[in-house]
Order: sequence, then C-alpha cells, then structure tokens
Amino acid sequence: MTSSPSFDSLESLRADITELIDQLPTLKHRQLIQQALATIVRMASSETDRLDWKILSASLADMEQGFQIFYPYRNVRKITIFGSARTSAEQPEYQIAVEFARRVTQLGFMVMTGGGGGIMQAGNEGAGREHSFGLNIRLPFEQEANPFIIGDSKLINFKYFFTRKLFLLRESDAVALFPGGFGTQDEAFECMTLSQTGKFGPVPLVLIDRPGGDYWRAWSEYIHKHLVQQGLINPEDPSLYTITDNLDVACDAITRFYQVYHSSRYVNDKLVIRLRRDLSDADVEQLNANFSDILVKGRIEKSRALPQETQDETVMLPRLVLYFNQRDLGRLYQLIAAINQIDVPSKAGVHPERK
Repeated sequence: MTSSPSFDSLESLRADITELIDQLPTLKHRQLIQQALATIVRMASSETDRLDWKILSASLADMEQGFQIFYPYRNVRKITIFGSARTSAEQPEYQIAVEFARRVTQLGFMVMTGGGGGIMQAGNEGAGREHSFGLNIRLPFEQEANPFIIGDSKLINFKYFFTRKLFLLRESDAVALFPGGFGTQDEAFECMTLSQTGKFGPVPLVLIDRPGGDYWRAWSEYIHKHLVQQGLINPEDPSLYTITDNLDVACDAITRFYQVYHSSRYVNDKLVIRLRRDLSDADVEQLNANFSDILVKGRIEKSRALPQETQDETVMLPRLVLYFNQRDLGRLYQLIAAINQIDVPSKAGVHPERK
C-alpha cells in the first residue's frame, strides 16, 4: 500500500526535526524543545484550520520577541503600572503616577506599562526611557506608543491581548494599579484571581488613589460587602493587596515585600520559599505556630536548594519548604508579611530590586 503524500510530508517533517535536534546535542532545554516541536507536528497531522495556524504563528511571534527583549533584564525586578489610557496630563492621577514611577526607578526597579497614553504614558515618563518597557497592543485606536517609549528597543508591539498580558504579569515583581475603566478593572480582578489561585506571584499589589481620592476605597467596600461578607472569597483574600493614596506607603509596600522574602516556586507538591537571609530556628517555630492552618501535612522547615533546583540562579539562597494547601492564598501573603517582619540586619534590605 502506497503512503499518501500528506503522510510522506509529515514523516519527512518529523525526520527533519529529529535531525535538527540531533545537531544540537548540548542544547540546555532539549527535552522541552522536543515537546514543543512534537506538539506542532501533532497539530499538523490533524484537521486544523488556516485561521488556527495564523493564531498560533502570531502568538509564537509575540512570545519570541517578548522573550528576547526581556532576557537581558531577567535579574532586575520590574513593576507593572496599570491605569486609564484616558487620563490627561493635567489630572492628579497622571501626576501621582509620574511621581510613583520616578520613585520606584530611584529605588532600582524598572517600570512596565502598556505603552499607550494616559497612566501608561505617565509611568514611562516618570521612569524615563532607560528604565521603561512598553508593551503596546495594535488597536484601531490608542495604537501608537506614547512619546516617552516610542522608538525604544524595549517597546514591544503585540498582536494579542493575551500574549501582552502574559508578559505584563510574567515579568512583573509588583503591580501598581491607578484608577481606570473596564480595562483597568479587568486587570485588577485578573491580578487578584491569578494571585488567589496561585497562578501569579506572590507579588505585592498596590492600588493607588490620588490624594484624598476614593476610587479604590469604594472598590474595596464593594469587595467586602458583596464578596467577603457573602462568603464568595476568603476573609484573608484582601491581604493580597494594599490600597493607599500615599506614595510613601505604596513604595514601602513593594520594598518591604522583598525585605526577607525573595521568591518562590513549586517542586512537585512542595512550596519552596527562597529567602534573602537565613532564619533562626526560633523564627521558624513561630511561623509554624501561626500558620499551621495552611499546611496539608508536616511543618514549615528550613532547607537548602532541592536537587531539582541545582540549575536555578537562586541556588545559594536559604529556603523554607512547606506543603501549602494551595487554597488560602491570602494567608500565604500573611505568611510572607510575617517573614518580612522578622528582625532584619541592616544589610539584608539592600537592593530588593535584584532577583
């Protein structure tokens, strides 16, 4: 029986991919690359519409440029600024966003915005071109980047909202939200949802009003009245964010979050919390006494890097390891706050912006 031309083509494609991989024997992420290519080959052998291939191709192109542009800055912490594209430069919300971006860059952070006007422009203006990223989206309106980021090598023009938002959150070590419309509300709730479900962070989320403003205060009242009081979210979930109209409070919420806490990841079913300094046995005992309710089993224990982390850039940092229930994220944020409140030697707070 003679093979069909399409079958022959697929077999030829598989052979080409195998040969390509074999030519790269020292490739660091060989297995993951093989998995990605295998997925594409499987899609090629199924009935996939031309439009689906266009979406896949454009998404990969979006991600390729994002990975390439952010890679040189992977060890610098970044803050994403969200807010209305309609805010004018004369409004107090614009001016406070400019000042916030200026302050956090003076602290050593870089700033990411959606690259457009309004609050996004304020963020890039305050941070300055050198310390800014612009993640623009091609739209029938608001399609041109703001003058403070246009032409910069750190401006990315995305085709899709979902790839753009992926990078705005993936690369972010803190999120600052200023007043805005549907888009800002969507970004606020998505940050909360992803934090609550453990798909983003933990990172500090700061909701900033103009001095004396009540935009986020009124929003928080809605959250308490309709979500907390009706049992639709946990009572601790508001611990995921800080609301303020004071930039000193906003900046402190971000820097304090990384005072002792560095980052975290899962290794199988263990949550590994990396620390900027070691904790005493007494410190860990106190954490166990206060947070045993979020453990599935066992205790919070001190650890060095696990075998699965040997290639991690944080391999030298001390760790806490726990079987977190992956449900009480508000309590996890409270645990991180408790870790950061442990007495810190003066040198431990230096350069929280370095990953």
